[in-house]
Amino acid sequence: MSLLAALETGQVIAERSFALSRDTLVRYAGASGDFNPIHYRDDVAAAVGLPGVLAHGMLTMGVAVQPVVDWLDGRGWVSDYQVRFTRPVVVDPESGAEITVVATVAALDDEGARIDLTVSYGGSTVLGKAQVRVTPLG
Repeated sequence: MSLLAALETGQVIAERSFALSRDTLVRYAGASGDFNPIHYRDDVAAAVGLPGVLAHGMLTMGVAVQPVVDWLDGRGWVSDYQVRFTRPVVVDPESGAEITVVATVAALDDEGARIDLTVSYGGSTVLGKAQVRVTPLG
């Protein structure tokens, strides 16, 4: 059965939560080269009016698409991915932060599917208009 044949509009294909810690932010900074101190220093974040140390936007974006990549399991590929950053993810020094992702089939056509992501933290959506275009192999 093809990847598309098994899908219906409105179907939830993946739901997952991700824990972020300050260690996660340090590791991401090292991997990405983004050493902006708002991502690891409370004093700098406070000095610029932020509620605390923030997760990198691109880290949040990357984590959010992972459930779709896992669901594809080699049966297709992400051919387009776009988001709007709507709220920051504040990573507490002790408890960290938990991001929840729900991936839902929004549209189907002959070439693939659009998967909409609902990405939330603390009861609020943090990525708006998060849309993943998936294209099946073969």
